[in-house]
Amino acid sequence: MDMMAMVSTMLAAQQGALQSNISATLMKQNADMEKSTVLTLLGAGQPSLANVGAGVGGNLNVTA
Repeated sequence: MDMMAMVSTMLAAQQGALQSNISATLMKQNADMEKSTVLTLLGAGQPSLANVGAGVGGNLNVTA
């Protein structure tokens, strides 16, 4: 194998590794986004009181 063929092979291998790293990063970001979307749709976490009237969800005085 001549020197240019070896250099070309090494550069192609580096390019392939770079593309694999980028692909893995994008797939992880997409999976995180999908997880966030599902949790939002399922209402995970604290319930939202954005669409209720004034005073709903406040403290209740049960000693009276």
